Amino acid sequence: MRRLVVAVDGPAGAGKSTASRALAGRLGYAYVDTGAMYRAVGVIAHERGISLDDDDALAGLVAGLRFELRDRGEGLAVDDRDVSAAIRRADAAELASRVSTRAVVRERLVALQRALGGGGGVVMEGRDIGTVVFPAADVKLYLTADPAERARRRAAELRARGEPVDESGLAREIAARDRRDSARAHSPLRPAADALQLDTTGLTLAEVVARMEAAVVACLADSR
Repeated sequence: MRRLVVAVDGPAGAGKSTASRALAGRLGYAYVDTGAMYRAVGVIAHERGISLDDDDALAGLVAGLRFELRDRGEGLAVDDRDVSAAIRRADAAELASRVSTRAVVRERLVALQRALGGGGGVVMEGRDIGTVVFPAADVKLYLTADPAERARRRAAELRARGEPVDESGLAREIAARDRRDSARAHSPLRPAADALQLDTTGLTLAEVVARMEAAVVACLADSR
């Protein structure tokens, strides 16, 4: 049976990570969270005092970083350091959004992501997977949700980790990130023309994963 490349895109809080991870498990595929890679670059640049507007410094940084997916994509190590917890801090999302606007960062990470998924058998999620990283992906999905629901979900994640939450502030941050990600010149956030768009607002996780899996099954049936 063919092992497909499944591209899952969408804005923050749409449920991409949880649903993509579950889908990969059901298919027996690798799971790649590309957002984690951008978070790692943002966090490490911040730790090292590198300006997120300094393309030369960022290019030097990403050229030397070694990424390693761990625990079936649940964890991430950079240069043998486990950054899984650091990239889930509240400020990491903002750092990722800012660093992801830099072409020098995206070019390096896109090359790495293509290498990770080039053999198929992968569910890769992010914001430009079906449009830039794998424009010829076998299955393209675009998950979205009502902005208020997306803010509520993100707040619940932070509370579950014991972090303080300003939900109204969080909603503003998500809206600002949407604008920045959609307006950036390099790899803007947008659904691929041939992506199946799925609004997850009123759906359970099981319902979302079932619809994603149905798209994969249909693709496999069409390729026989």
